[in-house]
Amino acid sequence: MRTILGDTDLYLFREGTHTRMYEHLGAQVLDEGVHFAVWAPNASAVSVVGDFNRWDAAAHTMFPSDAGIWKVFVGDARVGQTYKYAVRGADGVLREKADPYGFLFEVPPKSATVVWDLAYRWRDDGWMAERGARLASDAPVAIYEMHLGSWRKEPNGDSLSYRELAAPLIAYVREMGYTHVEFMPVMEHPFYPSWGYQVVGYFAPTSRYGTPQDLMYLIDELHRAGIGVILDWVPSHFATDGHGLGRFDGTALYEHEDPRQGFHPDWKSYVFNYGRNEVRSFLLSSADLWLARYHADGLRVDGVASMLYLDYSRGPGEWVPNVHGGNENLEAISFLQAMNTAAYRDHPGIQTIAEESTAWPGVTRPVDAGGLGFGYKWDMGWMHDTLGYFSLDPIYRSHHHDALTFRMLYAYDEHFVLTLSHDEVVHGKGSLYDKMPGDRWQKLANVRALFGYMYGLPGKKCMFMGDEFAQEEEWSVDGQLDWDALSDPGHAGVRRWVGDLDAVYRREAALAVGDDDPDGFAWIVATDREASVYAFERRAPDARPVVVVANLTPVVRHGYRIGVSVAGVWEVLLDSDAEAYGGSGVGPGASVTAEDVPVHGRPWSVVLELPPLGILMLAPAGVSP
Repeated sequence: MRTILGDTDLYLFREGTHTRMYEHLGAQVLDEGVHFAVWAPNASAVSVVGDFNRWDAAAHTMFPSDAGIWKVFVGDARVGQTYKYAVRGADGVLREKADPYGFLFEVPPKSATVVWDLAYRWRDDGWMAERGARLASDAPVAIYEMHLGSWRKEPNGDSLSYRELAAPLIAYVREMGYTHVEFMPVMEHPFYPSWGYQVVGYFAPTSRYGTPQDLMYLIDELHRAGIGVILDWVPSHFATDGHGLGRFDGTALYEHEDPRQGFHPDWKSYVFNYGRNEVRSFLLSSADLWLARYHADGLRVDGVASMLYLDYSRGPGEWVPNVHGGNENLEAISFLQAMNTAAYRDHPGIQTIAEESTAWPGVTRPVDAGGLGFGYKWDMGWMHDTLGYFSLDPIYRSHHHDALTFRMLYAYDEHFVLTLSHDEVVHGKGSLYDKMPGDRWQKLANVRALFGYMYGLPGKKCMFMGDEFAQEEEWSVDGQLDWDALSDPGHAGVRRWVGDLDAVYRREAALAVGDDDPDGFAWIVATDREASVYAFERRAPDARPVVVVANLTPVVRHGYRIGVSVAGVWEVLLDSDAEAYGGSGVGPGASVTAEDVPVHGRPWSVVLELPPLGILMLAPAGVSP
């Protein structure tokens, strides 16, 4: 029998630096049976109960060992059998707990863990060898965020399984031109309407859609089709369900004892104790599992702001200051730095993405330079300002012109992802379509303009499912996307527009290469408040420039002169008002010719018909992208 828990493993576990404790704790399948091990340092007794012993707590008593770990070997245990730990807590209460390191759970509402082996034969070597370039700072990154269970369903209302999703999802993502998909949390969660953000199984994909190997197959197939996979990961809080991590051995083991530190008032969930080394090893190992065993190309880390601030969503007297009297969670900061350091060290080519909604400095700065070490950060400020602006009746937009120009004052402070996420289309907020002012035509035109503006700006792109065709109803986890909307030419036009945006974004180097270079962006028109017109140029070395022009009123701007940096013919790469997208077709046509008329600090200029609520993208003709 191989050694399951060596001295080095125990040392690193207690030190808080072990990144692969899932290879040592939990149910380790051996040829002779199964070795069970669980961390419960304050328990007075622990046994493993399951199908293999008819759930008899006296049959397989576990033995305490170093580091508070209880273990036992069960020769009769087999893959596929269910089990739990019967933990007699320090408080004298007997609790049946699921395995914190379990690889598979029963389908909720059942809650036992399933003995499982993660063996899988991957076929994505080609992708893995080159994936780093696909998420790099100079690469076009267009992410399709999605909830697996509500993307598309069977006629009887059942969600598609991991394997059933593979073919239609790959076909759709390739047709649309997205570079990556981002799955809202697939980790096991008891409450389906939590969307996966109330996690119990940090090492287990939800069994609602199949087995671990089924998820691996989905990711494998996506990779083989040239599509990257980012997984949402939630180290900020965890579910309070009785079979989960809370009060695991009768004490606050994974969480803080003091509810001012250990309970989240917004989400009614427990907060991890990031200062406890064994908890750090648990979370480091969870992150590693999804990168190592599931070949995830990135982790989008949820709720980072709630981790960083001790007073997040808490009033006076409801939080505990740090040792210096401040509101920074020093232990969480240290953990995030350790997580990012380990992830980039052990998994070449991956990226971590922070959902961080404040102005915390250095989120994407390297750890050795004092930062948190993330690769990217969601630009929540851009999202808030932009949706606020687009929700205004155009008659009022002139008074809020700076809402769209402000972003460029901080655009290079971090490595950003411009995100229109699920959070913006739920809980009564309405869909993107519903947020837009005006009649039906104007709503669709505004959505197209929003996306065109987004794709023109520096920063990677992330769009939630359903937005790409301007679904009218806000997203519901219990239904599926309104695919019938695509029978309407207006919605079909929005989807065609997004597909063409993705194609141009991926083709034109100027739209991505200079995302982190201030020289890659220059305003042409930034102050025309009265007309609500914006124009800017994207540029990159050895690439032709792309000029983006936005007219965000329903009024056609005739003969609008824009300064350009290159003489000759400029081709219209995209026109959101083209009839093919559901527009009015009043734009400048296929091309315009620059005149020797200096304006806006450029030596030449073009005269454009600016379509109503429209976006134009132009580039010099005859020049390689």
